[in-house]
Amino acid sequence: MKIIGIGGSPRKGNSEWMLEQLAFYLKERGAEMEILLLRRLDIKRCTGCLKCEDRSGKCTQSDSMNAIYPKLLEADAIVMASPVYFEMISGLLKNFIDRTCPIWTKLDGKSLAGLAVAEEGIGQAMRNIQQYGKVCGMKWTGGVGVLAKNPRDTAQDEALKKKLKRLAVKIAPEG
Repeated sequence: MKIIGIGGSPRKGNSEWMLEQLAFYLKERGAEMEILLLRRLDIKRCTGCLKCEDRSGKCTQSDSMNAIYPKLLEADAIVMASPVYFEMISGLLKNFIDRTCPIWTKLDGKSLAGLAVAEEGIGQAMRNIQQYGKVCGMKWTGGVGVLAKNPRDTAQDEALKKKLKRLAVKIAPEG
């Protein structure tokens, strides 16, 4: 089973740790998750040119997205992880979502899961990810949200580890 994990944080912190932990549990189940950290990639913002509406699977911009599109199309499941800002997903993750316009109709039927970390409240962040999946025709596998402030706070949370392990079973039930 191929899984792509999308890390939407501008720093190495809790949401990235959650992705790494989930990848560990998925590997135990015989699945592989490739983690793409958006902060390390060159992903320009959508210019609204509408050329992607031909659904060719390509964008006119030359950046990291053109190498990511095939990975998303080959994946059985996608996991999106984000810190929560103003009760919504990060700008990095929202920009990534916008840039999937050339392939969004081809994501139909894939599984989608979400991870969100907030200091005070998850708010709409998980719903942001769910709504994206709904628009694309993806199957919602589940999500894990947690409250944490400082980077790596989540690594101390034993209950969170159990939730991530349960999510891994939902993503890769044949493990």
